[in-house]
Amino acid sequence: MTEYERSRTMPAQPEQVFDQAANVGQLETWLPRDLHVEPEEPPAVTVHEDRTDQDTSALLSARPEQMRLEWGTREQGSYAGWLQVAGLDSGASEVTVHLSFFDDSHDPGERSVAEALDGSLRRLEEQVRMRTDNAAG
Repeated sequence: MTEYERSRTMPAQPEQVFDQAANVGQLETWLPRDLHVEPEEPPAVTVHEDRTDQDTSALLSARPEQMRLEWGTREQGSYAGWLQVAGLDSGASEVTVHLSFFDDSHDPGERSVAEALDGSLRRLEEQVRMRTDNAAG
């Protein structure tokens, strides 16, 4: 098993960050560019990965009371992950994303995963910033 984790501080309230992250209709605005999520009967989703051109049955569950998203493959059990939002005293938030690959054939490698996670967190921050700027203005 291989695990990866990245964190980023975002200048917004944790509820705003979590609401944006958990919005199933807007996941593609911040997920890695080659992943596409199609909602089904909750918590089921289908994930299409451009790199492999494959659709995978997965689960996605939001736990608003914990400000946590959890996901993973259904049949194969090849990967799982979570996103956790924590409030900071400054009014900002820290967002942590964790991925676990149980099957080495699904692990794209440390560099690829680090770039994907960092890019996803950066895009999530941009989405949150646009949302909070629009609400304020």
